[in-house]
Order: sequence, then structure tokens, then C-alpha cells
Amino acid sequence: MLILAIDTALEACSAALHDMATDQTRAVEHVVMARGHAEQLIPMVERVMAGAGADFSEIDLFAVTVGPGSFTGLRVGISAARGFGLATGKPVLGLPTLTVLAAPLLARDDAVPVAAAIDARHGNVYLQMIGPAGRILVSPRVMSVKDAARSVANGPVRLVGSGAGLLADAWPSGAQPPVEVRATATPDPVWLARIASVADPSRSEPKPLYLRDADAKPQTGGRIARR
Repeated sequence: MLILAIDTALEACSAALHDMATDQTRAVEHVVMARGHAEQLIPMVERVMAGAGADFSEIDLFAVTVGPGSFTGLRVGISAARGFGLATGKPVLGLPTLTVLAAPLLARDDAVPVAAAIDARHGNVYLQMIGPAGRILVSPRVMSVKDAARSVANGPVRLVGSGAGLLADAWPSGAQPPVEVRATATPDPVWLARIASVADPSRSEPKPLYLRDADAKPQTGGRIARR
């Protein structure tokens, strides 16, 4: 199975073409950026395809991170993935950003739960906790850093993501310290492809998982009343 995985959820733009038959990555590109995903993604995908010497007709599945993350970034990635799927007639799956962040640690050892946390600003984090055999212990949600730390500090746990350090700093007094703290800033598109290859399509729709309203809201005070 040949999978094209793309990620524009956070402060990076990434694309990977991964062959699940051999578990080999044929081409991958990753660029750190806070904005500009819309301008970078399609040229990046074209370079990845050219670098792999592959044609879109060879792709079996498209995968994309669906959030939480930047509102604009999520729309860019999801729209592109849907467009690729529509043009080729191939399926498109969407996976939570937090799940993809946790995947490398769980693949290495799933005996110790992994809490994936993304800095949501204003003293909050996006949080998900996954245990042995992929069991969801805390579903994706937005919480205050303090509450999030308390919710996962009930036994051995590993922390990953841009919010991992925030949780570690707010760790409850007397609780067992985290086994590992890894401040991975963005998801790995290769792991996105690997997860997508075994994901349930009925539970992996390519639609945004925002978890909260956008910080920027339209102004209403100066509106002229309609007649």
C-alpha cells in the first residue's frame, strides 16, 4: 500500500510518500513554518512525488492530520487531501494530531501510557492520553495546564508534544515524575502514514478536530444594521 501523508496542523509543513509493503519511505520533506502552508504544500507534494519517481495514480491512500492545531493550517491540509482523493478516486483518512505525536513512543513500548500535549496558549494545552494496546485513556480535549497535569499524573506516564514541558513544570507535588518528557513540536508524516494504514475508515473522516473556537473572532460592534 502506497500512502501519501501530509501535515499542516502546527508550525510545519510536511509530506511523505510511504510504502507500507516494505515499510520504506520513498520520499519525505519537512519545513518548519508558522504560516504560509497554503503556498508551500502543493509544491512540496510535487517535489515529494518527483523525488520518489511516483505518479498519483499509484497512490492507494491519502492521510492528513485533522487537529487540533492551527485553524488555517488544518483547512489547508484537509482541503488538499480531499482534493487529491477526489481527483484520483482514492480514499482519504484523517487522524488526530495528538495520536500521531504519540505513535513513535507507543510503537517503541506501549506498556507505559503516553500523554500527548500541544501548547494551546493562554495557559491551556490540547491533551490526549493513550495506554496499552492503543486504548484511549483521555480523549482529545483542551484543558488548563494545571488540570491536564493532574489528569495524567496518576501513575507512570510519558509526555510528548510542544506542551510536554508545560505539563512537567506543573506536575503535582508528590506524584510520580514523568518517565520521559519529549518536546516533539510537530507530527512525523511517516508515522501518520503508518497509523492510516491500519485505521478504521469509518472513524477517520478527513474533517477538522478543532476542540475550541478560534482566538480571532469577527468584529460585531461596528456593524451597520441590515434593513
